[in-house]
Amino acid sequence: PMHRDHRFGLFVAGALLSLLLSGGALCAEPPIAAQRPVVSKIHGEERIDPYAWLREKENPEVIAYLEAENAYTAAMTGHLEGLQQRVYDELLGRLLETDTSVPVRHGGYWYYYRTEEGLDYPVWCRRAGTMEAAEQVLIDGNALTEELDLEYFQVTSADLDPSHTMLAFSVDTTGYETVDVWVQNLATGEVMRDVLRDVSPWGLAWGGDGQTLYYTRFDASKRPDRVYRHRLGSDPSGDELVAREDDVRFSIGVGRTRSDALVVIQSGSTTTSEVWILDSADGAAQKRSVAGRTPGVRYSVEHAPGQDGGWLYVTTDDGAPNYKVIRKRLNAGPFEAWGEVIAHDPETLIQSIDVFSEHLVVSERREGLRKLRVLERATGGSHTIEMPEEISVIGMGANPDFETGVLRLNYQSPITPNSVYDYDIASRSLTLLKRDVVPSGHTPEDYVVYRRWAVAPDGTRIPVTIAYRKGIHPDGTAPCLLYAYGSYGASMDPWYSNSVYPFIDRGVVYAVAHVRGGGEMGRHWKEEGRLERKPNTFTDFIACAEMLIEEGYAHPERLAIEGGSAGGLLIGAVINMRPDLFCAAHAAVPFVDVVNTMLDASIPLTTGEYEEWGNPNDPESYAVIRSYSPYDNVRAQAYPNLLITAGLNDPRVHYWEPAKWAALLRAKKTCDNLLLLKTNMGAGHGGASGRYGRYEEVAFEIAFLLDQLGAPEVPLRETE
Repeated sequence: PMHRDHRFGLFVAGALLSLLLSGGALCAEPPIAAQRPVVSKIHGEERIDPYAWLREKENPEVIAYLEAENAYTAAMTGHLEGLQQRVYDELLGRLLETDTSVPVRHGGYWYYYRTEEGLDYPVWCRRAGTMEAAEQVLIDGNALTEELDLEYFQVTSADLDPSHTMLAFSVDTTGYETVDVWVQNLATGEVMRDVLRDVSPWGLAWGGDGQTLYYTRFDASKRPDRVYRHRLGSDPSGDELVAREDDVRFSIGVGRTRSDALVVIQSGSTTTSEVWILDSADGAAQKRSVAGRTPGVRYSVEHAPGQDGGWLYVTTDDGAPNYKVIRKRLNAGPFEAWGEVIAHDPETLIQSIDVFSEHLVVSERREGLRKLRVLERATGGSHTIEMPEEISVIGMGANPDFETGVLRLNYQSPITPNSVYDYDIASRSLTLLKRDVVPSGHTPEDYVVYRRWAVAPDGTRIPVTIAYRKGIHPDGTAPCLLYAYGSYGASMDPWYSNSVYPFIDRGVVYAVAHVRGGGEMGRHWKEEGRLERKPNTFTDFIACAEMLIEEGYAHPERLAIEGGSAGGLLIGAVINMRPDLFCAAHAAVPFVDVVNTMLDASIPLTTGEYEEWGNPNDPESYAVIRSYSPYDNVRAQAYPNLLITAGLNDPRVHYWEPAKWAALLRAKKTCDNLLLLKTNMGAGHGGASGRYGRYEEVAFEIAFLLDQLGAPEVPLRETE
């Protein structure tokens, strides 16, 4: 399902014009908005929303307010321009701007992408037969944005037909996650634009004939609820409806198996799913359910071709909270006749499987860390791929071919840049193909990474990953930045990130709290941080902050926190609960108006997330959500310095959530600490689409936090 794997004054035109043209002279005072209370009643409680009018996106007063907030933010952070530029230069210095990915062989072609200095978007290409053959450009976002005069451009999904002749891809030009589908004939070079218009970005798959295209549409709340079959050249209004999901908790998607034999339709909620399959080669095939739909049971399907249609491998949590793997012949016997391939392990979470001709590759998680295990299909024998660092991330790369004995892997750690390996299964040997280059220089031995454990109020041990530059001592004097997410079972793995190093290289301790609600420690970790147990996420985070302070990694006057989307909810909740622990916070596209959003079924994602947050129409669920919803719990108290960032076109966390929250905070807080709201007026949930625009946004956010932490303007390595 989709997720969220943000005292306003009423400005008259003359006053606003003076404000915006004054170059910041009038921005010493923050914008103050009129309160226009909307009163409602639920479960006997009277609810008053003083800033509900900010939902009126087409209201010029709303846009004027957001622009005035942006002007105020610019004025209050003007002194950071030099630091922001320095950080931006550091980020670019860590990026090899002109680069080429490791090519992937598939269907007689080598596929890759390349980037060029000064250009925002990657150029996707292929070469026939060998890498010495002529380059064929598939998608060039730079050329398209220039040709169409676009400020935002994102390819949300793409699929090649099995013959590698037709390429379909979805284009989002606003950030609102409503796309048009383009089709390119790779044999002739013909590009058919807007073959499909205003469809869902989640799901696009070719049938086996290269003329049939499966795609999804959404309902009025932007929930993907239908799968259609389109014949190239036909009128989309006559497209055949293949599947429809009427349960508002569910979202539907479509794809194709690695074998190319099956089109797979999957509908899922937080707790339940159902999968249907269709014969890819049959343009009129009817769907059939793989294992029906059982409340509380989720499963996914992989296919291995062979006798009797081959095997279906299903990863399911039916009686197995950490999942198990079962299989059956595709065309033999009833669909209930499954045989077990991998048994449930209460200590190991199975995240996914990849099926190849001779092997299964199991992506699993044990003690909070990801592993890859290779299983021989014929014998059941298995081994785990060994990697050089314990605190690291390993995952499957691009492995499109079914017949292979060599796996393409991706590997990284907080101090090791992304690395691409080939793994020979027979010899169990790794070959490093490429490690991302850091042009400005990077020496992993200069840094320390390890794990500590905090203890939550209920006694649960919470892992915290900590990274810092050698020479820093945990004596309470170093600044510290603590990050977390903690929702949907999503795991915050120990990735490498260039955007962390402007902190670490200035002596900041960087920590990630792996709080409940995520999936780091297995299925139970997710279950203990959702619905009525959601408050565990926030108390876990507070326990992690307290541990960092007690062990000398941080001090409240030098501890900043950061989180985005559902992680922004976490930030909002904990600064309501324990504002004294933090000097500053950054909440990115924060989901903070939880009660009002979850009461409004017309808002995208609301109904599909009843199983994550609860349905507030139920009195017990309402009481839980009401107890932590950041907007509903703002109070008269001192708050840390706060930067709130948002996107005007965000369909996951609408701009009005952070805007309303900022308004209420400004009206109630009792301190003079900074409160800044910055809205990207031309982007959605992920911010700017181009890499340079995104780096500018990130550099601003980093500069704000560095300034609040009192970190040096110049990295330590430049002064050593």
